Amino acid sequence: MLSGCSVSSLAARFAFFPPEPATYAVRKDEATGRLVASGVPRDNALDVLLVDTRRGNKVVAFYFRNPCARLTLLYSHGNAADLGQLYDLFVQLKVNLKINLMGYDYSGYGASTGKPSEENTYADIEAVYQCLETEYGISQEDIILYGQSVGSGPTLHLASRLPRLRGVVLHSAILSGLRVVCHVNFNLCFDIYKNVKKIKKVKCPVLVTHGTDDDVVNWSHGKELWKLAREPYDPLWIKGGGHCNLELYPDFIRHLSRFIREMETITTKIRLKKIRQSLQPRKKAHRVSTATTTTFTTNCCCRIRVRKPTCPSCNFSCGCCGLRNCFTFRFLRCCPSCFSCGSCCSCRSCFKCCCCGDER
Repeated sequence: MLSGCSVSSLAARFAFFPPEPATYAVRKDEATGRLVASGVPRDNALDVLLVDTRRGNKVVAFYFRNPCARLTLLYSHGNAADLGQLYDLFVQLKVNLKINLMGYDYSGYGASTGKPSEENTYADIEAVYQCLETEYGISQEDIILYGQSVGSGPTLHLASRLPRLRGVVLHSAILSGLRVVCHVNFNLCFDIYKNVKKIKKVKCPVLVTHGTDDDVVNWSHGKELWKLAREPYDPLWIKGGGHCNLELYPDFIRHLSRFIREMETITTKIRLKKIRQSLQPRKKAHRVSTATTTTFTTNCCCRIRVRKPTCPSCNFSCGCCGLRNCFTFRFLRCCPSCFSCGSCCSCRSCFKCCCCGDER
């Protein structure tokens, strides 16, 4: 019988499919002393980096600069791809979305060292994020995390630990590794990328996009992640879209661009909202005034004074105010015809004999 760790390692082996051979290589340019990537076009706006991770691996990262950018996208790609294959897409996103973009290869992918595993991808994205902070001076408030397919795992891992992120994009994302293979509603020790739990800890807006005809990761994954998000943004469900072709649909770039533009102004919006809330007069809790009391005359004998509940949602069974606090009954005079039995007057706080002053 396999132990939990053995099963986890086995699951990891089936989860990652790095392209072999890699579609690019990294070398040092003798003239400039900078790292360059062979197999992709030369670009003066591209920085090629080797980033050390806490698990001892060196991962390759491409940083695309855009002089018009206000935000930076940290892109975690899907399975069976590397930076060489994604170069053209990254350039298009940089131009169309007017952003800086940092893409990286997981350990064991492309020219990155090490072997692919769940824990290594967590260390990979942490190291690349630290590189953005230290090398480029970019804080989390100006970063949007983007996770495609398997890349949603490291994306949500990091997003759950950064409380001031600008936003998150989940593209054909998974609920967990096991849930891609079979439909289960519980967690097992050997499952990987438990996004179903981590998304609940993300404190920034989350855009979810998924193809309705995705035959690799069912559309239900995207819908469930959107429901679980604390601050879900308008989702994009692309009718007829598959797992690897959402970028080909015009709605994709339009919706993503709208999300980016709104994220650029979200800080100002939140600040103004808080200012407006602070300027509003504070209402005293559980305040009772004569305006909340209504008198109904039922007949010549009895008058009922009804006070509105102290809580707007009171349904007389919530226990927050109780029946005694919500209603007060006063009787103007004792009349034998009012009650046919003495047991009706057993509540001393509700009923009072007005003519003799005795409480029953």
